[in-house]
Amino acid sequence: MWSRAAVLAGALAVAACRQAPQQPQFPKADRDVASIVSDSFSTEDARDRLGEAEQVIALAQVKPGMSVADIGAGEGYYTVRLAPVVGRKGRVLAEDIVPDTIDGLAQRVHRENLDNVSVILGEPDNPKLPWNSFDRIFLVHMYHEVASPYAFLWNMRPGLKPGGEVIVVDADRQPRRHGMPPKLLECELGALGLRLTHYQPIAGAEAYFASFRAVGPRPEPDQIRACKAPKG
Repeated sequence: MWSRAAVLAGALAVAACRQAPQQPQFPKADRDVASIVSDSFSTEDARDRLGEAEQVIALAQVKPGMSVADIGAGEGYYTVRLAPVVGRKGRVLAEDIVPDTIDGLAQRVHRENLDNVSVILGEPDNPKLPWNSFDRIFLVHMYHEVASPYAFLWNMRPGLKPGGEVIVVDADRQPRRHGMPPKLLECELGALGLRLTHYQPIAGAEAYFASFRAVGPRPEPDQIRACKAPKG
């Protein structure tokens, strides 16, 4: 004999299941994904000698007072170089998905007295950015490591302010070799309504700069069409 309490509990459980929101379903990427081999892309001295960050920050037209996000910040190479550019009235949000990396970066930010920098732990398919908050979102040498790019971009895009830009720095090679072919990058971001506004190779480095702006409404997950990766 079922008790009245048991029947009620069962009914509530069924109702809760029926009302639970479904998780968005995103297409899978038709390409390889590079493994995360380190939280450091290269030594900072070597990168400084190439002048990469200086070029990228200038091309991105980062100005004092801007709010910028450094996604996949690692040890904070770009974070600590963006902080003085945006100045005391600007903000830098540094994000990574590895807890130990975030702890080390938070210690560096404290050690270098970067009062305009905040550090957060994100998820592989969601950087957890506050909406409508950033003039620039930087994805530097990390996009080829994103296993679910359409979910990642869908969750990232609302973090842009109107007129804000996504800045990608990557190498022109296949993802398995820690790069991203520019045409494939343009297609994948385009699937989320992010349109290429500028592209150029970075002088002295095996990398390119690409910037994107949001155009139109963000598509629903079931409206996203996966891009076909080029062979080879």
